[in-house]
Amino acid sequence: MPITLAAIKDQLDDKIGEEVLVIAQAGRKKITKRHGRLHMTYPAVFVVDLDQDENSFERVSYSYTDILTENIKIDFDGTSEA
Repeated sequence: MPITLAAIKDQLDDKIGEEVLVIAQAGRKKITKRHGRLHMTYPAVFVVDLDQDENSFERVSYSYTDILTENIKIDFDGTSEA
């Protein structure tokens, strides 16, 4: 697992446009799984375009800190990235 925010961003920069599964903590004992495509990375956040068949909204953004603190996990093509 990358130990700096810059390393996380660099890894995600290489994956722009790829299919992604984001597993996020949504509460004490609840997780959400969202399928989509990595749309763009910005200095503090990255954006995922969601699959419209499964979700009622188009996009969601997450902070690189969410990956670092393990509040979310990202899976590209069945291989865990973070």
